Amino acid sequence: MTNNSPSTGRWFAAAFAMIGLMAALYHVVKDNTPKGDVRPVADYKPWSEETLRVAETIAVQDGGRIKPLSTFAGFSMLSLHGARSMKIAGATGEYKLKPTAWLLDALFRPHLAIHQPTFRVDNSSALEAIGVKTRGKRDRYSYADIEPGREKLGELAQSYGAIEQKKRDPVQTQIIDLANNLRFYESLLGYFSFARNGVILRGSGGEGGTDKRADISALMQTAPTIREQIGHGGNAQSMEPRLRDLLEQVLDASNFAKFSLFLIPPDESSESTWLSAGNVIMNVMSGGAPNPERAVEDIMALESPARLANSDEAAFREALSKAGERFASRAKERGEYRGVPLEAAYYHKNWFLYALVWFLIGTLSALAMWTFGRSFAGKVCMWLCAASTITGAIYCTIAIVKRCIIMQRPPVGNLYDTIIFIATTVVFFALLVEWLNRRRFALGVAPILGTALIILARRFELGDAKDHMDPLVAVLDSNFWLTTHVITITLGYSAGLLAAFLSAGFILMRGLGLDGGDADLRRTVTRTVYGMICFTLFLSLVGTVLGGIWANYSWGRFWGWDPKENGALLIVLWTLSILHARLGGYIREWGIHLASVFTAIVVTFSWWHVNFLGVGLHNYGFTAGKNTIWAFYAAMSLILVIGFIARAVDMAAKDARKAETTTGTPEAA
Repeated sequence: MTNNSPSTGRWFAAAFAMIGLMAALYHVVKDNTPKGDVRPVADYKPWSEETLRVAETIAVQDGGRIKPLSTFAGFSMLSLHGARSMKIAGATGEYKLKPTAWLLDALFRPHLAIHQPTFRVDNSSALEAIGVKTRGKRDRYSYADIEPGREKLGELAQSYGAIEQKKRDPVQTQIIDLANNLRFYESLLGYFSFARNGVILRGSGGEGGTDKRADISALMQTAPTIREQIGHGGNAQSMEPRLRDLLEQVLDASNFAKFSLFLIPPDESSESTWLSAGNVIMNVMSGGAPNPERAVEDIMALESPARLANSDEAAFREALSKAGERFASRAKERGEYRGVPLEAAYYHKNWFLYALVWFLIGTLSALAMWTFGRSFAGKVCMWLCAASTITGAIYCTIAIVKRCIIMQRPPVGNLYDTIIFIATTVVFFALLVEWLNRRRFALGVAPILGTALIILARRFELGDAKDHMDPLVAVLDSNFWLTTHVITITLGYSAGLLAAFLSAGFILMRGLGLDGGDADLRRTVTRTVYGMICFTLFLSLVGTVLGGIWANYSWGRFWGWDPKENGALLIVLWTLSILHARLGGYIREWGIHLASVFTAIVVTFSWWHVNFLGVGLHNYGFTAGKNTIWAFYAAMSLILVIGFIARAVDMAAKDARKAETTTGTPEAA
């Protein structure tokens, strides 16, 4: 019975862990999968891979930096659609659209794009409020679906905008977000209308004839003559009607192309802001362009692919490639194109997704390793777990290094950065612990932590829908302090979380009786946790002092009782109290593990929760991930409850054995 009990417990624990893992993956997949049928888009023809590759590396300025069109497309689609892919049904089958293809449709084939399910709506009451037919509580809708309620949507969004953000209900918030998303999407749909439509030359067809059309670029070449005629006219009312109509068309065309895509590097090297097509058109027409000839050629380069998009894809691809190369060469002269190809390749490789796959393999191998124990199958699973976990960590490391090269800064600068950095470092810490003690315990924890944190990173990116490689807020713009203070503090988070999860594993192992009476294993895990608590204290203390020096340099004071500062101090005080209690004999084996599990709550509060308090100089406006915090707190609290119960049972068993020994001694004598 004694031999079979641990084996039964292992199988039970493995089955329970598998159920939990499948539940987590199910919710991740469900959150990214729209309800309903695949949306039909009549006559849809997908772009070729060659065309998509050409488009991916076109440079745009967005979010304060130069990035590839594929990155702009990815985060635009994520913001509107809630995912980086969508399925549609064309004339010959189903197609899965990725961000670059989706954006090309919006820019160059708007007649098809308006029928794609671009907008994710989580609360159908928002659509009901504007008179749009809904399909259940949550679904994705096309522009054509929402367009009938567009005017009402704008009115409601304007009225709700006057309400303080904290006081808005979910429907009001959804309406404001949907209105903003709709305006942004309309700016994409209409961006190349200047190239598709040109301008109508009123009266050029004679009586009863069809008026001719002219390219905007051709009209721009006559800008000096037009300005001269305007000068003679004196004012708009006395201007010749056909000229006034022509200028109104130019103004409309430039306004449609004024926002969203800033594709054209400025002529002056001192200017850092890139230009949209609308900016260039108005600069030439108003006489503000420093090099009008080149500006006209820029617009001609954009007109060519827009006219060919719906007729000849090969010709479109060639024209798009020439336009991209034209602007890329100018960006290279300005030293701004360096990271564009690397970033396009970075997102194309999807490093963290593959890291997640390897960590999942490692997690399954770890569960099997614990289930089979020291048998041959257990050893095979151990090596598979180690290999897959190391591979996942290498994938994460490569991705982080590439991000550093692209961003030209250290790896940690925002909340998303901390998640992927902690995911990588905590796995390496766990592997280092395993290399030192060779007990398989830390090895099994490593891929589980990696899996959980990469899933968290992907969910955070989905909820935040922002480009986390954009320039940092001014208060963080210091590579020296990001390398010293921020990385040190973040490593402290990693060490604290690893200690907590090792202790959580210890509690579950003891509670389920999986240690098989191996006292040496228990001592090894306890010593490891003690060491990680010491490491956490060291890193957090050093990081906090460095942060105070940075604060004194930036803000003129070493300490200001800011929530982030208080959170860092809380980690220091809590870990210090654990070590003092351990040295004083107030806590022993069970005590240090229960205190260590609570460390995870303290670390998470300092790392994540303080960002949502809305106060302090360290509040950087993060909005996604609030629900995850409370779920994590609940999970850690549950582990603590299990720990207290397991400790009570363990103490009762020891007392019973002691009583048996005491009563049995006289009889034996």
